[in-house]
Amino acid sequence: MSAEQIAISDQQALLRRRLATAGVLVALTLAAFIVLLPIIWTFSTSLRIPKESFALPPKWLPTDFQWYNYVEVFNRVPFGRYILNSLIVSITSVLGQIVTATLAAYAFARLRFPGKNVLFILLMSALMVPFFVTVIPVFILISRLGLVDTLWSLILPTLVTPFGVFLLRQFFLTIPNELEDAAKMDGAGPLQIFRYVFLPLGAPGIAVMAILAFNGQWNDFFRPFIFLFSQENYTLPLGIVTLRGPLDTGELSVVLAGVMISMVPMILMLIFAQRYLIEGIVLTGTKG
Repeated sequence: MSAEQIAISDQQALLRRRLATAGVLVALTLAAFIVLLPIIWTFSTSLRIPKESFALPPKWLPTDFQWYNYVEVFNRVPFGRYILNSLIVSITSVLGQIVTATLAAYAFARLRFPGKNVLFILLMSALMVPFFVTVIPVFILISRLGLVDTLWSLILPTLVTPFGVFLLRQFFLTIPNELEDAAKMDGAGPLQIFRYVFLPLGAPGIAVMAILAFNGQWNDFFRPFIFLFSQENYTLPLGIVTLRGPLDTGELSVVLAGVMISMVPMILMLIFAQRYLIEGIVLTGTKG
């Protein structure tokens, strides 16, 4: 094959790669647009006047941008209190899950003790039990503890997460044994190895678990609906429902403004924790 033919072949291969890359970018852009379409419509509708909320055919851009709808969210209900309640529940639950999941995951990944495999299987079996099956015994327990209609009724049952233990165990298994052996040679005990080796190196996996746990608590509607009765204890999902008013007489634009406000913390968390999230997803589950 001559040099000219080789050059033509290389140019054709480069063109094919560029076309393939362009096709992938177009497909990803289309997929992203489809995913973002409901959010775009929600934001657009949150800025409409009430009579335009159900206009047919639907209009993507409001004729008059009503930013006052976002102020009206806080005027109609104690929305700031709902945000605070959700933050208290979500952050406390996430911190508790980080403590319990990291310790349990380290034990299952690195320590040797009788019945470890059996205990791990029993723990993982909890993943197959839906929450709806356990809601009645959990409610009875919370009731006997006198915690019904308090934020603790939402926090205590979520301080331990089998999924978090499984996720971090898989991540800890990817940490090289040589690092643990070196720490042992320096005289470090199990807790010191856990604190100075596994916690720093496990930051991406912990970040993934924290984001998933925070998202689950922040958006949870069912458990607050079961355990909370007083409006001052409502979390955001219940608070957004109260914006609908009696017999759904509230304005849809105001309700969707509340929905957009509730999305802000999760968007900020994903922006600032994106690096850890990607790294944790890539590394978790590659061993074990």
